Amino acid sequence: MGLELYLDLLSQPCRAVYIFAKKNGIPFELRTVELLKGQHHSDAFAQVNPLRKVPALKDGDFTLAESKWVLAAKSSKADPNWLHGASVWRPQWERTSFRRPMQLS
Repeated sequence: MGLELYLDLLSQPCRAVYIFAKKNGIPFELRTVELLKGQHHSDAFAQVNPLRKVPALKDGDFTLAESKWVLAAKSSKADPNWLHGASVWRPQWERTSFRRPMQLS
């Protein structure tokens, strides 16, 4: 069995995942979860995502349930080298952090 996406296309994060998969030619099987009918609260969907939220991605026995991680996982399917760019921006982000040291009085 291949990649399964549990989506409701009325949801913006679900549409982002769907468009990304289509645009990058990632093969998947669409499993529609109708939020307005409460299908995400069913026991069957709770087996996929105990948090009962969409989008959810299932690849064999591996499941992801948050849109940014679903996109990240799908990115790695489209281009396995996508993570190498993180080492470039992470040090810059840490240097420009807006966190201020805590001052005790």
